[in-house]
Amino acid sequence: MLGFMNSCAFLSMWVQNTSAVAMVMPIVEAIIQQILNAEGEGEQRQRAMTGTSNLGLELEETEEPCEKNEEPIRANKEPDETEYTTPEEAPSQTNAIGQKIEGRYRTKREHMMCKGLCLSIAYASSIGGISTLTGTSPNLIFSEYIHQFYPECTSVNFGNWIVLCLPISIIALLLSWIWLHWMFIGSDFRVLFRPSGERSERETATARVIEEDYNKLGPTSPQEVVTGVMFILMVALWVFRDPGFMPGWASTFLPQYAGYISDATVALLLGLVFFIMPAHKPSADKHGIKYEAMISWKEFQACMPWEVTLLVGGGFALAEGTQVSGLSSWVANLLSPMGSLPIIATVTIACVLVTSVTELASNAATITIFLPILAPLAETIRVNPLYILIPTTLCTSFAFLLPSSNPSNAIVFAYGHLTTMDMVKAGIGVNVISVLAVLLAVTTWGIPLFDMDTYPDWAPTPPTSNITGW
Repeated sequence: MLGFMNSCAFLSMWVQNTSAVAMVMPIVEAIIQQILNAEGEGEQRQRAMTGTSNLGLELEETEEPCEKNEEPIRANKEPDETEYTTPEEAPSQTNAIGQKIEGRYRTKREHMMCKGLCLSIAYASSIGGISTLTGTSPNLIFSEYIHQFYPECTSVNFGNWIVLCLPISIIALLLSWIWLHWMFIGSDFRVLFRPSGERSERETATARVIEEDYNKLGPTSPQEVVTGVMFILMVALWVFRDPGFMPGWASTFLPQYAGYISDATVALLLGLVFFIMPAHKPSADKHGIKYEAMISWKEFQACMPWEVTLLVGGGFALAEGTQVSGLSSWVANLLSPMGSLPIIATVTIACVLVTSVTELASNAATITIFLPILAPLAETIRVNPLYILIPTTLCTSFAFLLPSSNPSNAIVFAYGHLTTMDMVKAGIGVNVISVLAVLLAVTTWGIPLFDMDTYPDWAPTPPTSNITGW
């Protein structure tokens, strides 16, 4: 479980959460089916050794044939209603995404294991996505909001964000794994430290599926090598554009244009290279072969998340409207009594509020609504806006309770192993863990990283000052 969570979280750092789950979940489902089949074969071998599966012995006990239970299976039964039978007794069924599920679960332990694996993938994608500015749409919306309304704020960059959020992801991922393991598999962690030679049927089946899928990949192609090199180059350019602890390459090599270079500049330039670079190595033996680029416009527009662009643009329009109309200032004045509370209490209330709302609304819509409200609130109570905006932005991604909370949950739920109540029970614990990890970060290493304990010069000075809880 932890291995799948790490893989999915790492993928989610660089691609959309939905894409990461869509890549990992089919492998998890194949492993689940192999585990169920392997344990069933082990039980059959054990029965054969004890003579319980000998047809002759069974016929001596009764001459009447056994009646097969033809009752259809419900994919989403509650845990206490689930029927556990052998594969011979259970017909096949189809889950919500059209994949065939062979038979019912043999034991409740198998069913709980399937639930834990599925939920771990959904939660790991959301936890891993917060690690980078490009990992989730709320992070992108927050970054662009800061650059538009606080243009003199230079501390929000790719490097500082990773330093702040990568430890949050690691802490939340590890504690979430412990929570899911305890809830669905058990509290006995000693099996993790067994010698490698003592493998169970489940572990053997898992290793076999992973090895088979790895062998299907074949050797690394030149296109994959080029993509990997470009990916590493892109991350390096993002981190060292303006690292903070040293002059970045933007101000060193292009000092007159340093203010115009952003993370989007790097992504666009390297993306343009893919449209120019040939997909195949030129050869003198191959004449008349049509030139083919690494990526075509048709492929790009099919994979490009255009909805993020529309949401970001709409969010800017909404933020501008609330600011010009005075709505954001009016709401901030209504919330100004929160300034009498300790700042950590104000941040906690904001985090809990957005975490609750994002369970019912999309992540991007939630952060778009709250940014124009919380930023003036921070200015009114004379608190560094980053102290409130960063943790609330991170908590916007913690939608763990419902299948409809985010697309990742919906994909996992469609495989038919879970009920809504399973997700609610597990999600409450993961929500608490994630919010506490965020609060730990912004009250410890986040303060010196973003100078959160001082009101910055780049933030406007409010006309009136309120007493804060510092």
